[in-house]
Parts: sequence; C-alpha cells; structure tokens
Amino acid sequence: MNAPVPTNNLDAFWMPFTSNRQFKKNPRMFVGADRMHYTTSDGRQVLDGTAGLWCVNAGHNRPKIVEAIQKQAAELDYAPAFQMGHPKAFEFASRLVQLTPTGLDHVMFTNSGSESVETALKTALAYHRVKGDGSRFRLIGRERGYHGVNFGGISVGGIVPNRKMFGTLLTGVDHIRHTHDIERNAFTREVPEHGIEFADDLERIIALHDASTIAAVIIEPVAGSTGVLLPPKGYLQKIRKLCDQHGILLIFDEVITGFGRLGTPFAPDYFGVVPDIMVTAKGLTNGVIPMGAVFVKNEIHDAFMTGPEHMIEFFHGYTYSGNPMASAAGLATLETYQEDGLLTRGAELASYWGDALHLLKGLPHVIDIRNIGLIGAIELEPIAGEPTRRAFQAFLDAYDKGLLIRTTGDIIALSPPLIIEKEQIDIIVDTLSDVLKNLS
Repeated sequence: MNAPVPTNNLDAFWMPFTSNRQFKKNPRMFVGADRMHYTTSDGRQVLDGTAGLWCVNAGHNRPKIVEAIQKQAAELDYAPAFQMGHPKAFEFASRLVQLTPTGLDHVMFTNSGSESVETALKTALAYHRVKGDGSRFRLIGRERGYHGVNFGGISVGGIVPNRKMFGTLLTGVDHIRHTHDIERNAFTREVPEHGIEFADDLERIIALHDASTIAAVIIEPVAGSTGVLLPPKGYLQKIRKLCDQHGILLIFDEVITGFGRLGTPFAPDYFGVVPDIMVTAKGLTNGVIPMGAVFVKNEIHDAFMTGPEHMIEFFHGYTYSGNPMASAAGLATLETYQEDGLLTRGAELASYWGDALHLLKGLPHVIDIRNIGLIGAIELEPIAGEPTRRAFQAFLDAYDKGLLIRTTGDIIALSPPLIIEKEQIDIIVDTLSDVLKNLS
C-alpha cells in the first residue's frame, strides 16, 4: 500500500497559469467556500471578487446544486453519449434553449470553454462544407481575444503569451484589431462612445482574403480575460451586418458573459445582436462540474440532418458530452438562477457597481476604470521594464486583506458572484482603495 502523500508536498502539481515557484514558496490555499466567501487553510475568510474564475455566478455551496450532484452520483454516475442517452441531458438541453435568443435552438455539450470553442470552429467549417461551400476555410479572430487554450482557441485568440511557444498553430487564421482605445474612452461607464470604426477592420480582412474563403468570425462580446475590453456603440451591430453581407458565420464566445454576467441571460439580450453560434461554459453549471455548451441556429443544425438516417451526421463529440453529473448540476444551477433572479440581478446592481468602482479614479497608478453589468476593470500604469508586476502585487496585497481579485497584465479584473450585496461591493472597493494607495 502506498504511503499517503503529505498535504505540504507541492512539487507534483504543475499549476496552470500560475507563477509556480512564487506560489510554492508561500502557498495560498482554499479549503472551503460558502456563498460569497472562501475559507483559507489558516482559517481566514476571503471575499470572492471574481466568482472563482468568472464561473461561480450563483455563489458557493448552493444547496440545490450540492443535493443534485449527490443524488445523481447514486442514481446514474456515467452514461455514454455516443448512440446512447440519458434523460437529464435532454432535459437540460431543452431548458437551456428556452433561455437562448430566438433561433439558437440546438445545443452540443462539451466539458469546458476551450472545448466549446473548438466545437464551434469545427461546426462552422463543416457547415460550409455540407452546404457545398468548402472554399470557406478561414477563421477570423481578434487581437487580445481569449478563446481557451486548445490549438483552435489560441489560433483565433490574440493573447501573445498564449500563442508564442506553440509553432505555426492553425493555418488560414487572421485577426481584426481589438477595441481598446484608452485615449478616447478612459473611465467609461458601460459601452464606450468611440470606436465603431474598429469594425471596419473586418472589411479590410475580407478584402485581403476574399469573403469566399472566410467561414466564420469569432469574438467575445465583452473581452474578459484580456482585461474587460468593451465593444463601442454600434460595433457589434456592424460586425453582424458585415458577416450577413458576405455569408460569414458569426460566433460569440460567451464563456464569461453568459448566464447573467451583463445583467441579461446572454450578450445578445444586452446588445441586440444574435450570433449564428454561441459558445458557453463556466456559469453553465456554476463552475461546480466542468461543462460547456455550444448553441447553433436552426439552419446550421438542419444542414447536417440529411442522408441515410442510420449514418452519423457530424463526426464530433466527447466522452463526457452531456455527462449525467454535469447535467444534474446544470439543471440545479438553472433552478437556482431562476429562484434568485440571478440572470437579471446584475442589471439591478450595475449602476451601484459602476459608481463604486469609479470612486477609485485618481488613486495612484490608476489610468482607466471600465465596467459593464457586474464586470469591472481597473487598469494600472505598468512599472517601466516590469510589466504585470504592479498588478500582481495588488493581487497579493488584496488577498492578504481578505479579497480575491483577478489580474491580467497590469489590469485588475472583477466579476463577483451575482448574489453580491451592496455592502460587499463597498468592501471590495474599500479594500482596493487601501491596496492602490500603498502600491509602489
């Protein structure tokens, strides 16, 4: 029998997106969580200012979700999704498409946002091919976009450190420019006024490659992981119009914005722009069990439903697609969202949230603050020659003061659980004020 591994042995786990050497010298360990707070290994309470990693929208330790997982584990732990099914996956899919914008009536299940992106990209390419339009092979992403870490996602993504070590990536990929314009839009509340012309960059790409070669454009309605970059007024509408004019599919990556983060169920409800394919994960199951979902318009789904009925229509899927445990967690998550009104609660708090965040304007090193729904960002002036150091120090200081924040580059990103109260918003802002006043 193997000897038990001591809990202070940190060498074996190569942690993701972590400065491993720094962490393992002074570990930050969570051992419990409830509602808005984590409990650390030394017994402190830490206010969750990031909903875990943008995913725990309903807060931690929600009874319906816990109970659903426990019951499902005893009833049906696993069932294959290839040529077989189980009721909860179909029930969950049916419940989800009742929430999605009109026309996005079919869903494929995955295990993460990264897999959801890969699924969306493959679906777009395959759709054009089954229509007899196989010359459309190009995929267009956006600078500073984040679409997960699989090869498709980092190819269409535009975050340099995520791409630079991995060779040529996918061929046939290009990028339009990002929408961040701090000179004209600094300290914007909600959608910025300036920048609709950035959508014209798609016209440049279309002229360069010819529309007949472009299968899809993928963008985040609000770019989250790269620092909360907001779409200017009219920008998404113009992207939609250009895609329609040229027969290009539009994919929204809503891994972050989906399930209430903007104060609406999904970004199309906020912006009035409906994509052809919508990518989700994170809030789908409240982050409790990994799961993703890709929604497609009826015409995309129906294009595959041809040929002999005994034949597989689309050669794609995963061992855990529609997993019983994840489906149960997802159904209980939807019930929790509904009971607490969480898919729209962000709209009720958005004004208070924005006003509170903008109180930090004028503090040392703060060069921009932006917010939308229950998302916020504080951009800091980088230390010359040491990018990311200032924000990382803010992250460490905030943790020491009992607040979990997220940093990307020299930007502090905030996305608290949707159950947050005004008093807790005040705590977040007061804590950050103390942190920022003492940053070097």
